[in-house]
Amino acid sequence: MPAHLDPRAPLVLDTRELPRSPGAMREVRRSAQAPGDLGVELISVPAGAELALDLRLQSVSEGVLVSGSVTAPVEGECGRCLRPISDTVVVDLAELYAYPDSTTAETTDEEEVSRLEGDLLDLEPALRDAVVLALPTNPVCRADCPGLCSECGVHWDDLPDDHSHEAVDPRWAALGKIKASEE
Repeated sequence: MPAHLDPRAPLVLDTRELPRSPGAMREVRRSAQAPGDLGVELISVPAGAELALDLRLQSVSEGVLVSGSVTAPVEGECGRCLRPISDTVVVDLAELYAYPDSTTAETTDEEEVSRLEGDLLDLEPALRDAVVLALPTNPVCRADCPGLCSECGVHWDDLPDDHSHEAVDPRWAALGKIKASEE
């Protein structure tokens, strides 16, 4: 059994004011602080950042359907050039929170369907899944980012168009020395 939900937690919603008759609806627009570790290796939502929740809670026969969107700032670094990235991500949510006494308890596994705890629901797992799946695993600062020169590590945008590194095969190095001495 999971720990009891704290009604004051930023991503815990109270459904007490939502009638349990199918079709009843309540809109929720609020901001909440982002939990920690919300992202992937190169890009994430900073812990404590402000999330904008624009949700609709709707009573259905088996529970409460939460749908809507969450807008969150993201920060990270470009996977090509390592420059910082700051952006915003908007993710859609659609999650059913089953009533404790609904038939879903008999027809589904415990982990398959989110459940209400009394009148409270925890939005964090659904939010975490939606945000992490929406983030790119290899973010770029811009679509045409050329990255870094593999030889010197300087950003290609900062190098002249004719930039190159002369790579001499060590087997031919002796001939290069002869050529240099003739010049």
